[in-house]
This record gives sequence, structure tokens and C-alpha cells, in this order.
Amino acid sequence: MEHANTSFLPSLLLFLGAAVIAVPIFKRIGLGAILGYLIAGVAIGPSGFALFTDTGTIQHIGEIGIVLLLFVIGLELQLSRLLAMRKDIFGLGGLQLVVCALVIGGIAYSLGLSILGAAITGISLGLSATAIALQVLNERGELQAPYGQRSFAVLLFQDMSVVPILALIPLFSVEMAHASHEGNGLLNAAIMIGSIAVVVLAGRYLLNPLFRILASTEAGEVMTAAALLLVLGTALLMQWAGMSMALGAFLAGVLLAESQFRHELEADIEPFRGLLLGLFFMSVGMDINGRLVLDNWLALIALALGLALVKSVSVAAVFRLMGSSRLDALRSGILLSPAGEFAFVLIPLGAVYGFLNAEQAAFAKALAALTMLFGPLIAAGSERLLKRFAPPALTIEEDYSDAHGKALVIGFGRFGQVVSQVLRTAAIETTIIDKDVEMIDVASRFGSKVYFGDGARLDVLRAAGAADARVIAIAIDNRADAVKIVEMVKAEFPLTEVYARAYDRQHVLALLTAGVDYHMRETFESALAFGRSTLEALGVDNMEAEEIIDDVRDRDAKRIVAQQQGGIYAGIDLVNSKRLLKPEPLERPDTKGVTLNRDAINAAEEAKEDEETG
Repeated sequence: MEHANTSFLPSLLLFLGAAVIAVPIFKRIGLGAILGYLIAGVAIGPSGFALFTDTGTIQHIGEIGIVLLLFVIGLELQLSRLLAMRKDIFGLGGLQLVVCALVIGGIAYSLGLSILGAAITGISLGLSATAIALQVLNERGELQAPYGQRSFAVLLFQDMSVVPILALIPLFSVEMAHASHEGNGLLNAAIMIGSIAVVVLAGRYLLNPLFRILASTEAGEVMTAAALLLVLGTALLMQWAGMSMALGAFLAGVLLAESQFRHELEADIEPFRGLLLGLFFMSVGMDINGRLVLDNWLALIALALGLALVKSVSVAAVFRLMGSSRLDALRSGILLSPAGEFAFVLIPLGAVYGFLNAEQAAFAKALAALTMLFGPLIAAGSERLLKRFAPPALTIEEDYSDAHGKALVIGFGRFGQVVSQVLRTAAIETTIIDKDVEMIDVASRFGSKVYFGDGARLDVLRAAGAADARVIAIAIDNRADAVKIVEMVKAEFPLTEVYARAYDRQHVLALLTAGVDYHMRETFESALAFGRSTLEALGVDNMEAEEIIDDVRDRDAKRIVAQQQGGIYAGIDLVNSKRLLKPEPLERPDTKGVTLNRDAINAAEEAKEDEETG
């Protein structure tokens, strides 16, 4: 046992040391962490100093990083978000992948690859590097720019498309064809469908109750263990059923996308995902055939630059066709030109199933790695050129260094402007953020300082001082984002009170489920004030009108409580209940009242006293 531990530790120290040295250097010179991992892998692998030669074992461990990456992607795919971005995700993203795969696959076929080999090469190199593109956008501060949002939609579609691609590749293999002829095809299909059904049913009915029980124990390490058990367990189930591990992890993520534990799970998985994904890229670098690169360096460099050019033009043409401006289309084309992370998954898989021979697979992987190496350099150089042709841009306040205050207001539309005016009139230190560039420009003309930022992003909330704010006021009109912000704030800043603008009654119920401290439907109080004025115009006195309005408000609050417990149709009897009136005689008296004189009153009082003493 001691010998085994001793032999394991040097390898672990070797990987950690290579990463610690290479990654900071590459990030410092602007080439990104991924390239640092790749070069570190090349340096310690068989093509470098040959400090480590068992690349297969490391690659299998590193593939868990891809599994965790797809789980996190699944967590981000809430139905509301998909619906809001459906045109760009499925329209623009689908067209981009089809065009790039056809163009690159056609070129590969003309160079002598088989049809299936050209197809897998076209798809693999047609995908883009999500990590590199998002890093560039974050460094530029343009993730919320129009081209940044559309590029993100394309990357999201590509990440989603990897799952069915991984599932379809075995169906075209010789082994699967033989299995089908032997009569096992239906059995295999049944096992696959049954496994997916098990994951879906478990995610629908078991996962939330399970995590609720675990959360009640207040043991953070148990939640982390449960998250890893969930991801790796579903991945192993899918692999046993004959599908990819990534498919299982992706399904688990999607099933938990609407869960109240989503942010906690993502935070638990993130450190493992980052480290294992880095290990995966190091294993890819170790697996690059150094002799092949040295023998064909000129052809590889020419092909890598040519691939970047072809892909940039293809992507730009698709973006232009789908309505982007010429400048945004060019930026997106250049940004998405490097091959993606999943090329290093799909190409080896194509070799396993016989679509590519060993030399072709090695050449394609080296080509993908070179495009990732050149991508950030091309993006940085081209941006300087493109800025010369760009129109003057609006200066947006993105430096949060002086953003501090007791209140943080998210959204500076009609609602947010009034809220901000109230807070500033009371001399409350207030920070305001909004992601609408035009609204920020208008605010600056009237002397209001509004920071640019998407309040639905945790890093933006942290930078804007959410951790120090006593109250966070959510004044945006996007219902899904408002609920998401409440969930994040309650998870990350539990001592901060959250006030939220609500759109309607169903939105109120969603906000209450998320843990909001105070909510206000955007038209409710104004409608009550309007109704009170209408009552007064109809002759109802001020005091009675106020009592009626209070009664309506009280019944509405009781109905909200009932709906929290019994659903949207609960408390329906409270909607049109009439206010109790002052008691009146049931029948009008037949005789007319007569006013008594003083003598009659005195006589009546004396008779009453005699009766009582009698």
C-alpha cells in the first residue's frame, strides 16, 4: 500500500505543478487557461519531456470533466430561458452548425476522407470553443452586447447538440449494425429508452425531496457528495445502457434546472468541473502526436489558418442572413472560429467506431488544437482592426469600484425610476444597475448614474455590492429573471432583504416560493387608488371608501396565502365577497314615528323606574 501511494503522489504532483506553472503564464499573456492546459500536457507528455506516458488512464479520468461540464450546461437550460432565446438558439445555432459542418466536411471529403469520416470531422471542427469565446467576451465586457448574446445562443445550441451527436455516432458504427442484424437492436433500444425513463422519473419525483432532506442536515459536504453521486450515477447508467456518459449528466442537469437547489448544486460541482476539465485538456495535449506535428508543421499551420478563415466567413454569413449587422457578424465569425472542446471527444470516438483511422484522427486533433491556439490571437488582432470601422460607441459605466450603498436597485425602467427617486429623496445610498444601454444613456442625460450589468448574473451582483446591501429591490419586468435573482440572493446573501416587483398573481406565487421578503404587483396599488377615487366620485364618503379599499386589500392578501397552499384557484370565494354593511331594520314600520314632548318623556322615564323598583 505504501508503494502504491508513493507511486501515485509523484504523478499527481507532476500534473498539479505543470498546471500551476503553465496556466497563469498563458492567462497573463492573454491566451487563456485552456491553451495553458494543452501546452502543459504537451510538455509533460510523450511528445515533450516524456515525464508521463500513460495517457489513456488520465484521459478517462479527464473525461469526467466533460461529464460535469454537460451537467452544468443542463442546469442552465431552464425552459423559460430556452423559450426566450429560442429563435437564436435553434434557428441561428442550428443553421450555423449545419453550414459549417457541410463546408468543412466537404473539404475533408475532397481531401480523401470517407463520407462518415468527413461527416464526423466536419461536425467536430464546426463546433466552437465555448470556454475561449466566453472568456474573450467577458474580458471585453461584451457578453450582453447583441453579438455577444447571439454568439452565446450559438454556443448553447452547440453544447446541446453534442448530446444527440454522441448518442447517434454508435448507431452508424459497424458493431451496431451487426448487433441489429443479430436481433438485439430492439433490446438495445428498449434498454436505452428504459434508462432515460428511469432518469426522468427519478428527477421528477425523487431528487427534490432527497435534496430537501439532505439540506435539512446542514452538512455541506453531504450535499456535495450527493451532487457528485447524482452526476456520476446517471452518467454510469447511460454508459451501461449503451449511450454516452455525457447524455446522463446532461439529463440530470436539465431535470434540476427548475429546482430550488440548482445554484447550490452548481456551486458544489464547479471546483471539480474546472479541475477535471483542466485535466482533460492536459490529457489531450499529452495525446497530440509531436512527431506528426513536426513532420507536417507547415501543412498544419496552413490548414489551421485556412480553417479559421473558412469558419469565420461561414459563421459571419449565417449571422448576416439572420439579421445581424455587418460588424457584429464579423465579430461573431472570428469569435467562433476556433474548434471546440468537444472536438477532442468526437474525433477519438470517430476513430473508435472506425470512421477515421489513427493517423487521420491524430491529424484532426492536432488541427483542432492549433485553431484553439490561434483563436485568441486572431480575435485580439482583428478587434483592433474592426474598431477602426465601428461607429462611436456609448460609454457605459462598468467599473463598480465606487458602487456601494444600503440599497441595490436592479432595473431602471418606469418602475425602477420611481423607486430610485424615493430612495434618493430620502438620502439613501443607492446603487442602480440595468442592462439596457439606451436606458443608461437616457439616465445619464438627466444626471442619474446607472451601472451597466445583468442583475441575473451572480458575479455582477457581487461586483455591484450585493453582499453589503441591506435591501435589494428588483424592478425589472422579466418574470423569470426576477425569480432567478431572488433565488440567487437568498442562496448567496441570506441576510439581505429582497423586494421584488411582480407582474401578476402567478408571478407573486413564484417569488414567494423563491423566498422574496416583500412583493408588489406593479398595477395593484395604483388600481386600488383609482378605485377609491371612483367611489368618492359616486358619493361614497372618504372614511367608508378607505374601509372598502382596506377590505379589498385584506381579502387579496388572504387569497394569496390560500393560493400558496392550494394552487391558483384556491380562495376564489374571496374575490367578490361583499363587505358587511351596517345593520338596518328588516321591515319598514307600518306606523309613522311621532316626536314625544318633554312631559311625555318624563312620564315614560318615571314609569320605567317604577317598573324596575316594583
